[in-house]
Amino acid sequence: MSSKIAGMAIVAALAGCTISPQNLESIPVVLSTSHGPVTCQLYTRERVDWDRSVDRPEGMSVGEADRLCAAEGLRRQRGGEDTETAVTLGEATSPWPAG
Repeated sequence: MSSKIAGMAIVAALAGCTISPQNLESIPVVLSTSHGPVTCQLYTRERVDWDRSVDRPEGMSVGEADRLCAAEGLRRQRGGEDTETAVTLGEATSPWPAG
């Protein structure tokens, strides 16, 4: 009986500990691209799979803007500085030097 109560207490405690992107949001980051600024919502260095665009230049697809933001999240995760970054569209799919 006491193990059942302990189990229910653990479930109740964990129910209030949901991981939500809103709890981990950074200040939006603006990337300068050849098409104009892309605003990214980044999260933690450990959780880059949520990184996405929240604003993009007219004519740029959501997918392209999201790829730029994902690349920026990876760059920061790998030790890049947390500063505004100028990127070109060619760097969106592979921001790292070959080799």
